[in-house]
Amino acid sequence: MSDQDKKFIRQDISAEFPRILKGKVVIVGVGNILRGDDAFGPALIERVKGNINAVCIDAGSTPENYVGKIAKEKPDTVIIADAAHLDQPAGVCEILKKEEIVKSGFTTHDLSPVMFIEYLEQETKADIYMLAVQPENTGFGEDMSDRVKKAIEEIVEELTGGTGNQ
Repeated sequence: MSDQDKKFIRQDISAEFPRILKGKVVIVGVGNILRGDDAFGPALIERVKGNINAVCIDAGSTPENYVGKIAKEKPDTVIIADAAHLDQPAGVCEILKKEEIVKSGFTTHDLSPVMFIEYLEQETKADIYMLAVQPENTGFGEDMSDRVKKAIEEIVEELTGGTGNQ
């Protein structure tokens, strides 16, 4: 199967979106746009903002600075879109719950996502999930890999029903 034909979001993720996207939803993109696939979160936000019924926030590489803004929205559900080490092929996406993030300890950032999630939980009382993608490269100055770009396209298609702007 070529990379062009390969699906990067798993079937179970497609089934989970309708289940977890309940009430007021805030999607937070986390990542450094200068570090290849670490730009996954901000790139996803750029594509879906204004095209879905959710508040979309690009938190860049400092998500802790956006806790107040997120809490002000009074969300029922928060989804953190970020690159993470999943021990999967590059471009594969998973939806993780807090317990799975706590157990794994993986991140492409200095700040622990667990600390950020616990602080968000305390401030919002929302259900919090991480939409994680396995990066191929996170080197400074690198371009985003084709595999992660393809994963973003698939997620946009799932979230927007095909209405995401190209």
